[in-house]
Amino acid sequence: MNTNLETKLDYKFKNAKLLSKALTHSSYANEIKHKSPEIECNERMEFLGDSILSMVVTDYLYRNHPNMPEGDLSRIRAAIVCEKTLVTFAKRLELGKYLYLSNGENASDGRERPSILADAFEAVLAAMYLDGGLDNVKKFLVPQITDEIGNIFEKGNARDYKTILQQIVQQEQGEILEYVIVAESGPAHRKFFEVEAKLNSNVIGRGQGYSKREAEQFAAKEALILFGEK
Repeated sequence: MNTNLETKLDYKFKNAKLLSKALTHSSYANEIKHKSPEIECNERMEFLGDSILSMVVTDYLYRNHPNMPEGDLSRIRAAIVCEKTLVTFAKRLELGKYLYLSNGENASDGRERPSILADAFEAVLAAMYLDGGLDNVKKFLVPQITDEIGNIFEKGNARDYKTILQQIVQQEQGEILEYVIVAESGPAHRKFFEVEAKLNSNVIGRGQGYSKREAEQFAAKEALILFGEK
């Protein structure tokens, strides 16, 4: 069963026991400890995975958005590492159906419980890290992060530079603002985009990112700096 999860993770575990441990809820370990005392739950792995998640998100934001102020960096990181977002990531993997739960947790919809899903997702990150190192975690996690950054801008959890720029441009009638992809690189699972913001065909800002929306946001931000906006 875990083989299907490995396919979704795009990662093959050398030590399959690590993945099984990451999927083992404390209720299951306690329920069968009289028969299998060697079975461990995923709580320690969740602890490690929490730190790995925060570090990868922080590293990505710092390296890819050198002009973003600390306040925005902190808000975006907080929005990504929160339980709600981790549950979204877990559900993309259908993680609930792979969990080892006690009969009681299983009967009470434990496979859909946000806290269980979020903790299991972090534990899986820890399992990947222990089995294959940080680069493999990044390979899986960075595309998730970039998608969520675009969502964060759209939901207003960080400054929406595109909207701010559009409001400025609309003050003058007849102005045409557009975003043009000028370069695209990287493998299919981790495309990197370069975008130009153009006003009446003149380049007013450039941005880069691992999603089109993200690159557009930072092209807009550069344009705002050109216009004297902070």
